[in-house]
Amino acid sequence: MNRNKLIGLVIAISLIMTTFIAPAGAAPTKNNYTIAFQKQIPADYDLIISKAGGEVLRVLPEVSGLEVQSANPSFLNNLKAVEGIQAANVSLVIKLDNEKINPLAANGQPVSDIPQANQVDSYWKYQWDIQRITHNGDSYALETGGVERVNGTVIHKAVVGIIDSGIDFTHPDLKANIVGGQNFVPANADGDSTETGDPNDYGDRYGHGTHVAGFIASNGKMKGIGPNLGIRAYRIFSASGSSPTPWIISAILQAAKDKVDVINMSIGGFDTISRYTYLDDKNAYSDVADALLYRRAIKYAVDHNVTVVTAAGNESLNLNNPTTITSYLNQAYGDSGLQFKGASREIPGQTPGVITVSSSNEWSRDKIAFYSNYGSRSIDVAAPGGDFGPIYDQTGDLNLLDLHYNTFSTYPTYMEPYITSNLRGYALMQGSSMASPKVAGIAGVIKAHNPGLTPAQVAALIRQTAVDLGKPGTDALFGAGEANTYYALTGMKK
Repeated sequence: MNRNKLIGLVIAISLIMTTFIAPAGAAPTKNNYTIAFQKQIPADYDLIISKAGGEVLRVLPEVSGLEVQSANPSFLNNLKAVEGIQAANVSLVIKLDNEKINPLAANGQPVSDIPQANQVDSYWKYQWDIQRITHNGDSYALETGGVERVNGTVIHKAVVGIIDSGIDFTHPDLKANIVGGQNFVPANADGDSTETGDPNDYGDRYGHGTHVAGFIASNGKMKGIGPNLGIRAYRIFSASGSSPTPWIISAILQAAKDKVDVINMSIGGFDTISRYTYLDDKNAYSDVADALLYRRAIKYAVDHNVTVVTAAGNESLNLNNPTTITSYLNQAYGDSGLQFKGASREIPGQTPGVITVSSSNEWSRDKIAFYSNYGSRSIDVAAPGGDFGPIYDQTGDLNLLDLHYNTFSTYPTYMEPYITSNLRGYALMQGSSMASPKVAGIAGVIKAHNPGLTPAQVAALIRQTAVDLGKPGTDALFGAGEANTYYALTGMKK
């Protein structure tokens, strides 16, 4: 078995991947579809979709898109007669995949030497990643992202929108910085009766979003990049960790309307640039609706002065090799009745307008984390996402991995933590999901310090002040280098 695939089965790693709902032509179950119109959505869209055998679930006028449900196996064929549709397909579904540590792997030894929260005043000694990119906390003297009032409340100078699984809004390290949120998971998603579709239900049911939030703006026993940054939660993942593209697009658009300064998306998947089909070519379009809506939504956000940061993904793929990605897709999802053709890319990471982040580690200036995707034209910067340490990297032996090389952050106080056997409210995890929020935090701190900068200027500053790792200059693994808060602030023009 492939070493990386084995790790995905037995150890906690924050994977971000794309899956697909059953293809058209299969048994007549209800499928969700993404539809992209070439121009604006026609006024009679409801009638058009109804005649084709579908029901509209979500309207996205800002990007000329629809989310539709249909049990009609001829639904896509019926849409072919509709003028103005640029692309339509079964919705791509992004799925978080945090595997708990298998007691039979790695000698069954979880990390047990990190004390409980009630036993320590600070977890700073365990935050090797935050220490490094804040210059051992020196950046806090320059900018924290906000101003603390005498009564303990905070004036947030910038806000980061976290599009993820929600946030534990009772967490003691986070609650002072949470400025609100919104839920995009509809009622009864995944057959879960506790999902009511309440837009105010943005509490974390999975753990991923709370972990991500801690890197950005925790302020307690753990410190984030900007301890006084505001954070706003946009919950797109149900308890199963699944989200089709239209939910994510809705969250991007809403975050821009809410005037956040930065969006973090520790999510990702793959899409074909040319086409994909369901067993034959009769339903193929020249593009994929999901990719079109991502491009339009990110442009909408950037046009509204929002800096967008995304994770590179965890498949160890060279993102500059689109045919390799296509082969990976056919190998991974071919049994779903899908055939991918042409060049492919990672989304949203290779979408124009985003900052794409690979995952560096604690122990090497030359190697990125073993799981991280890479590519000289695809990676903007790296940030610490953690791995299993140098001995594992050299040997590939699960019994020699060291989980202390993971990254430490907040976790829902009401959930069983990964890897750590004795903690509540904190966890060790690894992945490019853990790298992306550090760059989002840096972007937030930059905006707090100089709110007049545009997304392009923020991205340029982060690249220009990154610590050059790997080969001299921009390279395929680290991009411009490892992003650094302190150097970004000290390098900023006054």
